[in-house]
Amino acid sequence: MIFTAEQLESVLKAKAAVAFHQGRFTDLYTLLEGFPFSPRSHALLQQLWLRAHYLEAERQRGRPLGAVGKYRVRRKFPLPHTIWDGEETSYCFKEKSRGILRQWYHYKPYPSTWEKRQLAAATSLTTTQVSNWFKNHRQRDRAPDLQGFQISCSGGTSGEGDPSSDNDCSPPRSPLPLHHRPPPPPPPPLSHPPPPLRHIYGGLH
Repeated sequence: MIFTAEQLESVLKAKAAVAFHQGRFTDLYTLLEGFPFSPRSHALLQQLWLRAHYLEAERQRGRPLGAVGKYRVRRKFPLPHTIWDGEETSYCFKEKSRGILRQWYHYKPYPSTWEKRQLAAATSLTTTQVSNWFKNHRQRDRAPDLQGFQISCSGGTSGEGDPSSDNDCSPPRSPLPLHHRPPPPPPPPLSHPPPPLRHIYGGLH
């Protein structure tokens, strides 16, 4: 049976996934290094490559890898050219992809499900990866406000104010807003959708 290039790639991707889930990492590496996969498959196959190397390192060390450990693994086992176009990556996110997500975040921190799918297609990421990126970015933005609230609360004089709170950072009677910046303007109506993702994507070249 003769396969087209696209069919052969699909077969090899399936074999790579099976090899990963069965723990046959040597076979996985051989598959990934032996065929020039198309860019649309790179994100998935890069995840398999890195996760397999992480698992091997964790088994050798007998403990989970931290951020530094994973960085060392990535340096020791760089992505093969068959699943990587040579563009600099950051935790498996290309800088171009991160730039698209950052620009969109400034415009709309809470994208809709449809917009997440469009962003995933534009960045060669999965919808889950896009959702997690926005979630983590929102948490980082909230962190300074939360920290400032805790410091101002713990800095009060013991015994003052509401005695039932015992200076434990309980919310005061008049809720203190955690965000001091004004809320962003509402997104435009559906009749005026956000700028096409391809415009953002093209502006990063």
